Amino acid sequence: MSLTGFPLFATAIALTAIAVLLPLAVWSKVRGPAVVRVSTRALMVVFAQVTAVALVFISVNREENFYASWGDLLGTGKYVTAAPDLGADGLGGKKAAEVKSEPKVLQEFQPVDGLGGRVKKTELDGKISGVKGDVMVWLPPQYDDPAFKNKKFPVVELIPGIPGTGKSWFQGLKAAEVLEPLMKSGKVQPFILVSPRAMLLGNGDTGCANIPGKVNADSWFSVDVRKMVTDNFRASDEARTWGVAGYSAGAYCAAKLAILHPDRYSAAVSLSGYNDPGQEPTSLVAKDPEMRRTHNLKALLKAAPAPPAVSLWMSGAEQDGYLSGTDLKAIAQSPTAVHAEKVTGGHNLDSWSKQLPTAFGWLSTQVKAP
Repeated sequence: MSLTGFPLFATAIALTAIAVLLPLAVWSKVRGPAVVRVSTRALMVVFAQVTAVALVFISVNREENFYASWGDLLGTGKYVTAAPDLGADGLGGKKAAEVKSEPKVLQEFQPVDGLGGRVKKTELDGKISGVKGDVMVWLPPQYDDPAFKNKKFPVVELIPGIPGTGKSWFQGLKAAEVLEPLMKSGKVQPFILVSPRAMLLGNGDTGCANIPGKVNADSWFSVDVRKMVTDNFRASDEARTWGVAGYSAGAYCAAKLAILHPDRYSAAVSLSGYNDPGQEPTSLVAKDPEMRRTHNLKALLKAAPAPPAVSLWMSGAEQDGYLSGTDLKAIAQSPTAVHAEKVTGGHNLDSWSKQLPTAFGWLSTQVKAP
C-alpha cells in the first residue's frame, strides 16, 4: 500500500473514526476486574491517539511529500549502486568534453500522480555517479509552442530539503503553479525545471557531496542529471544557461554546487540555507570533523583556485539563512556575487513558495537563454 496513495489515507480515516466511536460505544460496558477495565480503556485511548497522529502524518505527507515511499520513511531505500572515487571534478577521470560527447540516452517519462500532466518523472541510472533514482521534469508553457520549436531553454535544477522529494517542489512549494503565469506574462524567463531525488542513503543528508565508498551525490546532481536533461530536452550544457535552487538542506546544496562548479552553473538560489553542514542533524558530511570544516561554504569559497564566476541569492530570516548570506558576501570577491535577502516567515514550504516570484525573477537576470 503506497505511503502517499488514497487507500492508506482512507484506511487511516476509517481507523481514526473507529478509535473515536469505539470508546463511546463500549466504555461503560467493559467488564471484569479493575485492572482489566483500566487496561482496556487505556488501550482504547492509546489506539485513538496513535490513529490520530498517523492520520495527521499521512495527510501532511500527502500534501507536502516529505517521504515518497515506505523506503524513504524507514530509511531502507537503496539508490546507490556504486560509489567509486571520482576525483576532484567528479568525472571519474573523464574530461567534460568526453562526457558531453557520449551517446545520448533517451529516457521514458511518465506523468506524476496528483500533478496533472505537466510534471513527468523518469528513473535515471547515473552512469558517472553510480546513483539510480527518480528525476522530475516540468517544461515551461513555451516549450510546445510551435513558435519556439527550434529554441533551446535555460534550466533550473531544484533540490529539496531533508526529508523531501522532487515532488515537494511541485506540490509543496507549488513551483509550477506559481511560476507558469509569470513565464506566460514574461516576468520570469521560461525555464525547464528539474528536480532529482536527494534522499539517496536512507534518511541521511548527503550534503550533495562525493564520499568515496558511500555516495557520489555531487556527480549525480551536477553531471548525470545535467546530461539526462541535455540528452532528452532542448537545453544546452553551458553553465550560463543553468541555475540551481534549493530550500533548507537543499539550499546549502544549491549554493555549494554553484561554488564548486562554475563550469556547470552560473547562479544559485538558497532559501533558508546555511554555510555549516553541521546545521543539518542527519548530515553525513558533518560526521567527520575535517569534512565538516572543508565543506563549509565559507571554506569552499576561500579554497577556490580563483573566485568562481557565479551569483548567489541567499534569503531567510536573520538566523535562518540571512546571516549565512551576509557571511559569504563579506568574503566574496569578484566575479563571485552574493545577494543576501532578509525575509519574514518561518522555515516552511509556504514561506519558500512566497519567495519564488522574486527569486526566479532574479534568476531570470542571471541565467541566460541558450
